[in-house]
Amino acid sequence: MIISAQGLRKTFVTKSRKGTQTVEAVKGVDLEVKSGEIYGVLGPNGAGKTTTIRMLATLIVPDAGTATIAGHDLVKEPGQIRRKLGYVSQAGGVEEQNSPRAQVVFAAKIYGVPDPAQAADEILKKMDLAEIADRPGRTLSGGQKRRVAIALGLVHTPPLLFLDEPTTGLDPQNRANLWDRIKELRQQGTSVLLTTHYLEEADALCDRLAIVDHGVVVAEGTPAELKRSVSGDVVTLRLDELERAATVLGPMAKQIRVDEDMLRVYVDDGEHALPPLLRTLEAEGLSLRSIALERATLDDVFLAKTGRSLRDTGAAA
Repeated sequence: MIISAQGLRKTFVTKSRKGTQTVEAVKGVDLEVKSGEIYGVLGPNGAGKTTTIRMLATLIVPDAGTATIAGHDLVKEPGQIRRKLGYVSQAGGVEEQNSPRAQVVFAAKIYGVPDPAQAADEILKKMDLAEIADRPGRTLSGGQKRRVAIALGLVHTPPLLFLDEPTTGLDPQNRANLWDRIKELRQQGTSVLLTTHYLEEADALCDRLAIVDHGVVVAEGTPAELKRSVSGDVVTLRLDELERAATVLGPMAKQIRVDEDMLRVYVDDGEHALPPLLRTLEAEGLSLRSIALERATLDDVFLAKTGRSLRDTGAAA
């Protein structure tokens, strides 16, 4: 394991005119990340994702718990850990005035890379930034800036890369391009730990992931395993009188949920469940506008594990 953490906790104390407030951001997180995998931490804003990754990156000290990162103790050997990891924050840290090349060369020097200029050229090429390497940072697009930020975190070829919500604010095309770059890092042997609140991102990128809510891990596994753990199928119905339909179909479902203008009915086998569902609706005089049979999603997993939808928490879905 490149990361092995047990019982990590972190509490913050803030003071304001209203008095002192104590917030337990992380309440006992356990994580095991294998070498050479993309491991995702999924959860709503405020769930404890960023605090967890900042502890593992040695940026803040945990109040309790233990962890080993790349073979080193998190609390006793932070210096050795920092030499073996790259960290890309939500803000990114790309300078507006200096060029990507100048910034990456400087980062290489800070890390003590033997030939900073050559190392910078190599990572800029890998991140598809060679053609814009000498432009001022302020002229770059959002996607280009995110790739420069990742280049800054990779110039010393660390075995482990932390990405904290790497695609927040990017358009779909830039997000897809960055996904490709992250997958390439895994193929080259880099282990990646990323936080995200984008469901499709976690599904597309992660070999395994943890769902975090209120500072604890509520579920862990591959995306496929997590979705299978919730339900075999989801029957999506669009009709009038959603609440009434939910009441009459409730006894026939493992779980049922009114979601905006539709009703989602969770069942083990959708094909066998459809006929009795339709007969019940007809008997109750409820007319269907549309019906669809789907597999469970990561949002369905979040609902099952926390009692609410990730889309309902304020995070993007």
